[in-house]
Amino acid sequence: MLRDVDPQIADLIQKELARQRDTLELIASENFTSGAVLEAMGSVLTNKYAEGYPGKRYYGGCHVVDEVEELARQRAKQLFSAEYANVQPHAGAQANMAAYHAVIEPGDTVLGMKLSEGGHLTHGSPVNFSGQDYHFVAYGLDPKTERIDYDEVRQLALAHHPKLIVAGASAYPRIIDFPRLRAIADEAGARLMVDMAHIAGLVAADAHPTPVGYADLVTSTTHKTLRGPRGGFVLSTEELGPKVDKAVFPGLQGGPLEHIIAAKAVAFLEAMQPAFQSYQHQIVRNAAALAEELLSRGYRLVSGGTDNHLLLLSFVDRDDLTGKDAEQALEQAGITVNKNTVPGERRSPFVTSGVRIGTAAATTRGMTEVEMQEIGGCIDAAIRSRQDPQRLREIRAAVGELCRRFPLYPEYAD
Repeated sequence: MLRDVDPQIADLIQKELARQRDTLELIASENFTSGAVLEAMGSVLTNKYAEGYPGKRYYGGCHVVDEVEELARQRAKQLFSAEYANVQPHAGAQANMAAYHAVIEPGDTVLGMKLSEGGHLTHGSPVNFSGQDYHFVAYGLDPKTERIDYDEVRQLALAHHPKLIVAGASAYPRIIDFPRLRAIADEAGARLMVDMAHIAGLVAADAHPTPVGYADLVTSTTHKTLRGPRGGFVLSTEELGPKVDKAVFPGLQGGPLEHIIAAKAVAFLEAMQPAFQSYQHQIVRNAAALAEELLSRGYRLVSGGTDNHLLLLSFVDRDDLTGKDAEQALEQAGITVNKNTVPGERRSPFVTSGVRIGTAAATTRGMTEVEMQEIGGCIDAAIRSRQDPQRLREIRAAVGELCRRFPLYPEYAD
């Protein structure tokens, strides 16, 4: 049908399918959804306007989408053992914005992780609404261990008396100590919010400690390790639930995307299955194997390794190589990563001194530790051959062959 109506878009979708199939996806925030999730996203639920919440809509004809959304809410609560869930946020940024609106006021002091050391734009960056609407104080990493400096977090919390402490990260390869952060928040008289967008799938499978039960608010996306559609959600205590709901609608959003909420429900159900548990633990094993391979080839990793789904290559001590250089060379070799700031960063965010690598998408394809060794070799070869187009083409051919051994969406026609 699409090809008949708009062949240009149909062709572009096929090109993107070919790109995903034929290249190695190692961006830590990306994954491949199941066919069931794709089917829900492309369903007739997109036709229904449903401002409000189940049983309290501003439009008629919502009895079916009420069931869909309530199912998604209950599954989110069950999956993460949470008291309350709101599944309407369109993205992680909206989930974080809603969490802020639920518990703090503009101008309030908030403690958040430095973007340059692993945090997220919405954790207080001055170019983001969070840094513009609230007074953020930044904590970071111990320069020696390159792990969160919890003593610094405590000192800053006691000195600045924040209303909220924000934890979670977009580029931090280690386990986060939620009980310790809870203790700091209690001592400082602050609420604790955890953005678990990157580790949500790991948390669901007990491959990373859960923030639920320690944090007052837990926000997340659904599309990273959780392997669902692009979207967000908020978990909270029962007490804060109504405040979160009010912040999302009518505070920040209008009608929810019920087709995406249906896909979230599918993803939550998939995450309850034994196969998903095994998959998440394989992600962690794969990240550790890839880290070991790159370390053996002389690369420097932030904090010396990884406990979760991602690792960070650091070129901060090298004058001959930048994150941008590495990203571009790897893309020519058929390997997709993203340049990333790293501790001790001395270059601009558009150049950077690091590369972030994640194993969730490759693991979805069925790759294991054996393939991680092969991938480590390809990464090394591409970076070393970054000024040799012929060699990069040879590596790309090898990467393509690896991808063909693990077909992606074979049920879909070329």
